[in-house]
Amino acid sequence: MDITNELLIEHLARYHFSVPHIYGRTLDFATGVGYGAHVIAKKCKHGLEEIIGVDIDSNAIQYAKANYYHPLSNFKLADVTDPTLPDQLGTFDVILSFETIEHIEDEDQYMANIYHLLKPGGTLILSTPFGEGKGKSCGSPFHVHQMTENEFLSMFDQFQKKRFFYQKGALIEPIESSQMDHKPLGIVIAYK
Repeated sequence: MDITNELLIEHLARYHFSVPHIYGRTLDFATGVGYGAHVIAKKCKHGLEEIIGVDIDSNAIQYAKANYYHPLSNFKLADVTDPTLPDQLGTFDVILSFETIEHIEDEDQYMANIYHLLKPGGTLILSTPFGEGKGKSCGSPFHVHQMTENEFLSMFDQFQKKRFFYQKGALIEPIESSQMDHKPLGIVIAYK
């Protein structure tokens, strides 16, 4: 990984941004190759019971297991839209899901899984890039679509409390005080 890769810096910034919110049992939903789960395991080892990283890509999980071992982390092959995941994995105090929802066809099942996997009072931290909206092509062959800012803001009504942020590169700002002229990414911290 090239440390000057802005996409990598952006991804790492979200994990570091999450550190103050991590406790107990944590799920990294669509962990990829596992570096983010490793950051959390290393930075949060005193308040963390365990972090489980799940991903649908067997090569990514194999890489994570081989390269990011930590006694508090575990990596599992799983589909984030599998309706049996809550039975398989149990519940979590914190769920992280970064740059995932835009890849998901069955968005409703994905969000239902998150809600059922999250303990009452638990914390969800989720991010996605903004684009032209649901059902519209977005230029990325890997994305189903990229939702608008308003579509993103309306997705978390079932949560008790939520706070929204914009991210541009490594900079993450609360929506209410953001000075960004272009807002490429949204982040939510939502409490069940």
